[in-house]
Amino acid sequence: MPPAPATPRLLLPEAPALVAGIRRATLLTPEGEIESLSASDLARRLPDLPPPLLVHAPATARRLGLPPFPVAFDLLELFAFAMPAQPAAPTPRGLALALELDPPKDDEAAAILLPEIATTLLRHLATTRHALPNRDAAQLTARLRDAADWPWAASVLAALGQPDPHASADALKVWRRLPDWEETAPPTPPASIPIAPLEARKRLAEILGADAETRPAQADYASAASLAFAPREVEGQPALVLAEAGTGTGKTLGYIAPASLWAERNGAPVWISTYTRNLQRQIDQELHRLYPDPEDRRRHVVIRKGRENYLCLLNHEEAVSGAMPSRLLALSLVSRWAFATRDGDMQGGDFPGWIAELFPWGHVAGLTDRRGECIHSACPHWRRCFVEHSIRRARTARLVIANHALVMVQAALGGGEDKPALRYVFDEGHHLFDAADSAFSAEISGGEMAELRRWLLGAEGSRGRARGLRRRLEETTTDHPALLPLVEEALRHAGSLPGPGWGSRLGAPEERAPHEEEEDPRPGIPTATNPAEAFLRTVITQVLARSAEADTGYDAECDLHPLNPGVAESGAALEDALGRIETPLRALHARLTGLLEDPDAELETGDRIRLDTARRVVDRRGLCPLGAWRAMLQALAARPPEPGTRPAHVDWLALTRREGRVIDAALHRHFLDPTEPFAAAVAAPSHGLLITSATLRDSGEPDGEAAWEEAEARTGANHLPSPAIRAAVPSPFNYPDQTLAIVVTDVSREGSQAAMAMEQLFRASGGGALGLFTAIRRLRDAHVRMAPGLEAAGLPLYAQHVDAMDNATLVDVFRAEEDSCLLGTDALRDGVDVPGRSLRLLVFDRIPWPRPTILHRERRTHLSGGRPKAYDDAIARHRLRQAFGRLVRRADDRGVFVLLDARAPTRLLAGLPEGVPVRRMGLAEAVRETRSFLEDQFPVGAPRGD
Repeated sequence: MPPAPATPRLLLPEAPALVAGIRRATLLTPEGEIESLSASDLARRLPDLPPPLLVHAPATARRLGLPPFPVAFDLLELFAFAMPAQPAAPTPRGLALALELDPPKDDEAAAILLPEIATTLLRHLATTRHALPNRDAAQLTARLRDAADWPWAASVLAALGQPDPHASADALKVWRRLPDWEETAPPTPPASIPIAPLEARKRLAEILGADAETRPAQADYASAASLAFAPREVEGQPALVLAEAGTGTGKTLGYIAPASLWAERNGAPVWISTYTRNLQRQIDQELHRLYPDPEDRRRHVVIRKGRENYLCLLNHEEAVSGAMPSRLLALSLVSRWAFATRDGDMQGGDFPGWIAELFPWGHVAGLTDRRGECIHSACPHWRRCFVEHSIRRARTARLVIANHALVMVQAALGGGEDKPALRYVFDEGHHLFDAADSAFSAEISGGEMAELRRWLLGAEGSRGRARGLRRRLEETTTDHPALLPLVEEALRHAGSLPGPGWGSRLGAPEERAPHEEEEDPRPGIPTATNPAEAFLRTVITQVLARSAEADTGYDAECDLHPLNPGVAESGAALEDALGRIETPLRALHARLTGLLEDPDAELETGDRIRLDTARRVVDRRGLCPLGAWRAMLQALAARPPEPGTRPAHVDWLALTRREGRVIDAALHRHFLDPTEPFAAAVAAPSHGLLITSATLRDSGEPDGEAAWEEAEARTGANHLPSPAIRAAVPSPFNYPDQTLAIVVTDVSREGSQAAMAMEQLFRASGGGALGLFTAIRRLRDAHVRMAPGLEAAGLPLYAQHVDAMDNATLVDVFRAEEDSCLLGTDALRDGVDVPGRSLRLLVFDRIPWPRPTILHRERRTHLSGGRPKAYDDAIARHRLRQAFGRLVRRADDRGVFVLLDARAPTRLLAGLPEGVPVRRMGLAEAVRETRSFLEDQFPVGAPRGD
């Protein structure tokens, strides 16, 4: 009989509280003394001190330039254990805000706050110890104490009132406690009742509430958006609305109003699609206004992403069953989160991205299905699977928040797990071209072919759950043995794909492939070689010979035509080898279809599900890529296109380098205009769609009609038979008063001057600064130069591609730490919402011209309407305008926009909001103007607001 629970008590560790700067630290000793130490002084003191109390041990060590802490009381571990699936930025201020404590104003205040954060978290555990998620928390903690020496174990057990429970790993097995999904009757056919503009305005007013500020532009926008929900009159001609809504209009609630009303009336979901995960999360947060009750919101709103975003319970089970003690804590925190999560999304959902950062790489990586190895109904956790839950919930939801990638990939594959939507809202519509370009493209690379081989043959000796096709279909082939010879035939030829260690052989002489024993009778083709690796070598030879890129630190590319000797021949050999894999897979797919459609077969439900899953997997993972690759390789033998003719596709060769070494090569194929397949596969089958953005049109285009036509071309609207309804609602913000735009004229683009200038500007703003770079290498170099000086000024610097944080975590930290600075690239230019004081300065290192690639060259030639320079200008203007839009997110924001590129042409700056003058000046004056402009609203050194 287990001992009776004791009274909960607070047991804080006797640990010094440590807050790190760059090469400096603030220490609160157990005796209550505050010390400021250099990193070297701290390093000498640490061996004589107890393990420190801190936030984010790996980041703390990196900032101090110290080796990893052997033991530390990391408050992030305690937070993730005590409050799973709760958001928090991984800094002392971020945790304070999440726990509704007064945020610290400086490092000294942060060090003093750390024990209070620990106390708050332990009290939370004590008060919730009887709640369902914590019923076995003590047994799990005892397991962590005994097997992993978790520093927090004694404090957690004391808070739970169970100082010496029986250790158990059952709490790790979270799949046992998750609910099953249940099938429901098919939904009834949706109606086609329209939404009148006045009804959309009324619904918007209901969502906002009686006390909301009157925003006529938002109501006008909702009226325009309602027209996308008109009944379709002709097949293939959806109701299409292009709506540009200036920043601050409130477009999210503006389109949610008619979308939610249409879904309620007509009994079908509206799919809201975004380009970035950040906006997905923002839309979900906005919906609390429409559905304030969390359970109501869960029933009516579903977030859908690709399968690779979700925790795979089978991966988690296999990781838990063989977990080494060093990995136990990471898996325990994932298990705690999995029981509390809303939908199991580990990429931008409620999974704290910083959990993975606390542990060595691989402790959390691999828990999602990134390799497409899902075995669907053959999985023992299929009925509890997070993905399967979301798919089924989406069928009966009112609003499905998806992303462009999922919507288009499913269309590219001819359907998908989700049923096709009748109504779409594409937010961030200016990115439709790029999203379609990614979804409707193909590449034959070593990595892609090796993944296919792995899917066919399994891991071939390496660790991981890559069972191969034979094991994946083992149960099916046992029940239907006639299928097995087809599987074996496909596997017999899988050795023609790149084998283990293929990357190290790319530059080596052709070798005999261990799985390929067949002779190729055609002249000029070496026998007994691996056709895939041989083809990759000929690609590398042509790229190295033709590429203009001399720097071996960069990737390189070249035109496909004229072909080098050997490329066509090696391509033909590979195409033939791929055909030998495809033929039995196609026969297998046909046999599976025949079994499912046989009217005389009396299949049990489980057998039918297994057969259908096998058929779908063979099609998606095998036949789809093989068909695309063979078509591309067959085209190598075709006559090259005449120079100057407009192609349907753009093909080119490329190689990928890492640290000066070639690690992969590829043949690429993209649609010249990817909005054509988007219009055909996504837009035309729908009944209505709204495409919206703050930057649909090129505001620098003097001809208004031409600006709309360019927007229609970039969104695919020009490929639909019916004209789009156009709507534009201006921003309510007073940009001339709220912003300052500067071009610095005396800073060289080369060397370290840009980093020096950016640092001076960041100091002038007192932080709250975002620096954007057009190249990762320059970003990293700038971080090295800027970090010490900014840290000395009390302005912490974070950076994409430097800090071990994902983009969402970086933005969370930047938002929480109001005087911090952040460096990033394109991914931080769009879809980032940082209102208020946290973002008050934005600096571009140079004009964000489009990258001069072969693909861009062809599009510039054929899609520019004979105005190639204008095509480049429009892209750069869009990027500048998108970045400028980050500065002002609400009526009381102020911000400075700086471009460190003296060569910036005035025509590009015409894309900034109307009435904003762009001033050209030297760096010293720009620093003074920045400081003066921001001191009016955000005095440097003033107390931080919440």
